[in-house]
Formats: sequence, C-alpha cells, structure tokens
Amino acid sequence: MRERSGLSLEELHGETTYDRSYLHKLETGARLGSPEVMAALDKVYGTGNQLQQLWELARDDAFGSRYQRFMQLEREATVQYKYACSTIPGLLQTQAYATEVLGHARPRDATELQEDVAARMSRQSVLDGEDVPYFRAVLDEAVFRRAASQPAVWLEQLETLLEWQKRPNVTLQALPFSAGLHDLMGGSLTVLWLANGKAVSYLEGSKSGELIEEPGRVEELRLSYDLLRDKALSPERTTEFIQQLIKEIRTCDPADPT
Repeated sequence: MRERSGLSLEELHGETTYDRSYLHKLETGARLGSPEVMAALDKVYGTGNQLQQLWELARDDAFGSRYQRFMQLEREATVQYKYACSTIPGLLQTQAYATEVLGHARPRDATELQEDVAARMSRQSVLDGEDVPYFRAVLDEAVFRRAASQPAVWLEQLETLLEWQKRPNVTLQALPFSAGLHDLMGGSLTVLWLANGKAVSYLEGSKSGELIEEPGRVEELRLSYDLLRDKALSPERTTEFIQQLIKEIRTCDPADPT
C-alpha cells in the first residue's frame, strides 16, 4: 500500500507521526500494531477500514499460541464462569488498569505496551453486541486489596465494575478472606459452556495456562467452582462491598476531582 501510494517511510512518518522504525516493523510483520495506528494508515492510504479489519483478524497472535485455542472457544461460548485470584479479569479491566498490570510484565517500550493493552481491551467485545454470553465472575478479596498504584486509576476500575454489575448478562461476586481455604487457591479458572453442550476449562497461573477439554477433569473443575461460588458474597452484597471501597478511597483522597 505504501509503495502504491508513492510514499517513503519518512513521508509516511510525517503523515502519521509514527516513528519510521516502528512503521518498518509493521510492514515486515515484526509488530502487530494497534487500532489507532491502523486507523491512521487507513486514512493515509484511503482504504476505509481495511487495515483495521485485518488487525482484528490478526490480534489473537498477540496473546501467544497457548491462548489462541481458548480465545476461539471464548468467542463461541454461551456461558462463561471465571474465578480470579489476584487481579481484575481482562474482560472487565479499564484501559488504565490494564496498562499498569501489563506494564509490570517483561520490559517493553511504550508502543509495544500500547499494542498489548489494545489487544487486551479488544477482547471485551465478547461481552458486547448481540447474543452475548452470560458471564459470572467470582473475585477473590485479594483482587480488591491489591489496588492500582494511582487512586484515580483504582477508583475508575471499581466504578467500572459497578457498571458491569448492572448488565443483565454479568454477575460479579466477591469471595471474602473469611471463606477460608478452598480448592482453587493459587490460580485462576475459566469454565466455558459452548452451544453444542460441551464444556471446557482453562486453568491459568501468572506465567502458564492449560486448556482442559477432557470431560472428567472439566466436571471436577466445575464442581470446584460451584463450591467456591457458594462461599462468595451475593451479587447485592458484592455491590455494597465495592461501594464501600469507593467510599474509602474518596475519604482518603478528598481532593480527587472524580
């Protein structure tokens, strides 16, 4: 497209403000890019939203091969149950919170971090539109006690959880420390129900993940989830719990304009 347009990389830099070396990496496939840069290139080349659509098709590669099968099934699921042990699930994260979480991973430059954040945020389309799945998340109390470094970022994230809670297809439950020991400590779990009646599970640690499709093991994990859900606060009490956290933040930082 650039060659057909007659532009050099330097001229394309002037048209988009993106660095020449970064644009070269996009052209050679070394970098995935983001919706923002693809929109800028579509505008320069007069290609409508063609590059943005291609980015949508390619984005799964940003997560690595161990996630790709899971993400395919996630888009097909009619019901999704999730237990999170340490951070807000990606499907519920704000952009600022996701930026901080991903920023603590391996060293990367600002543009690469932006790409990873964009790829994560794009997954939230699973819960938007028509025929969205029913989504239930049990969030360990540790999730709420490990706040973002900036009060404004954490406040926005908590308020966003309340907005998610209002959706008819979303249910959130907090699991208090008082629930005691349980079978899923130390990792996160996702259970997906597919339209064909099949169920699969995904067990995830901070640096590893395992997709489980064997019916016997999936059934065991479903039972573990059910038992955990029974120990969690009701959705109504969870809303009250989050509202109290928000109140505490605002009390500690009364100068916060939010």
